[in-house]
Amino acid sequence: MMTINTDALSPPVLITLAGPTAIGKTKTAIALAQHFDTVILSADSRQFYKELKVGTAAPTAEELAAVKHYFAGHLSIHEYYNVSRYEQEVLQLLDELFRTHRCVIMTGGSGLYLDAVCEGIDQLPEPDAALRESVNEMYRSLGLIGLQHRLQQLDPEYYEIVDRNNPNRLKRAIEVCLQTGTTYSSLRVKKVQSRLFNILKLGLNLPRAELFDNIHRRTDAMISGGLVDEVLGLLPHRHLNALNTVGYKEIFAFLDGKMTLDAAIEKIKTNTRRYAKRQLTWFQRDKAITWFQPRQIDEMIQFVEGQIRNLQAE
Repeated sequence: MMTINTDALSPPVLITLAGPTAIGKTKTAIALAQHFDTVILSADSRQFYKELKVGTAAPTAEELAAVKHYFAGHLSIHEYYNVSRYEQEVLQLLDELFRTHRCVIMTGGSGLYLDAVCEGIDQLPEPDAALRESVNEMYRSLGLIGLQHRLQQLDPEYYEIVDRNNPNRLKRAIEVCLQTGTTYSSLRVKKVQSRLFNILKLGLNLPRAELFDNIHRRTDAMISGGLVDEVLGLLPHRHLNALNTVGYKEIFAFLDGKMTLDAAIEKIKTNTRRYAKRQLTWFQRDKAITWFQPRQIDEMIQFVEGQIRNLQAE
């Protein structure tokens, strides 16, 4: 393959690799990073937490050794973290990394986090204390399903792409809708913030049946890899938001005696398929993404090299 003189590239390039869960982003990102002699930034908010390894399919020790990773297992579930802090920390880190790497790979399935780094985050109004408390009371009395139904009424467009299992995202969108009298999705249409680096966006997808088969096989591998024991060890902390996610809440229900283990496993597969479809809905709205199948490593490398040549020629 032709070698690109990335030392001559200015401004540098951030290569983003997006896609649904179980698509093979980690393996693909490692192959790209090794080819371009660079590092990987994780944009998977589920993999930020060091206590959540099995249920998030976190990079293995071998994968972490193959290529330097950042933002993977760097937090505790007891720490507060949000997308604004992530944006600031990634931009600061990129400023350092681009001194020694002319391109960097950022990969993950959390579209909000990828967008924050590439485009900036929305400066939305903060609700007053009374409104926030009323939405919190809605959550306490009606639960997650109540939040989901309310958001679907207020903003059906955002409802289709939001992580519906994340109460903080749901509450925030409801607050904005109620305070402004308009939809959260309309206020998220913003001017893209300029960055001091180029951005190349890649996406991974597969035929739906193949993706779902990946999800089923990975779920079974999580169970055989110790997911139940991992969740059992987290029982004292089940109230934390980081644990209100697919793979953990279903096993909590099993441990509570609310369903059999087989039923919990099937529920994980169902909820993961739904989550993958929402991820794809989010990513496919971005026309700047060029799509590949995970097996097309050579094609991705050729595409990136071609784009870098174009940037060098400018």
